[in-house]
Amino acid sequence: MEKQFAVKAVQQMSTYWAILERAPGSKLRLTKLDDEIYESFKTEFPDFDPAATIDEDEMKSKAGKEKWRNWMKQYEEKVADYNFGTLLRANPKFEYGEKETIFVVRMQFYAIEIARFVISPRT
Repeated sequence: MEKQFAVKAVQQMSTYWAILERAPGSKLRLTKLDDEIYESFKTEFPDFDPAATIDEDEMKSKAGKEKWRNWMKQYEEKVADYNFGTLLRANPKFEYGEKETIFVVRMQFYAIEIARFVISPRT
């Protein structure tokens, strides 16, 4: 089971990176709810800087986990596999790599990547 989980996370990462190589993030939509996810994320995490390197220790601290868990509950029935494990670039300036990648749940991935897209607004 754990191996299947890892295989799916790597497949998702590879697919996502291939898409990013073809189109700028500002032109992508990850879900039908991107705008809602972004607005809710901005409200709950107003100090999040999408251009900065993610502090994994802070994100995965007891308080960080609780804050994320509470925020994600609203998407339990709206987003398929909202809590499925996936890989996220810790810093948007770098490609996926051993030192640049952290393991998160799907809603964290969506929220952070959507926020990164908004750095350069969709047109």
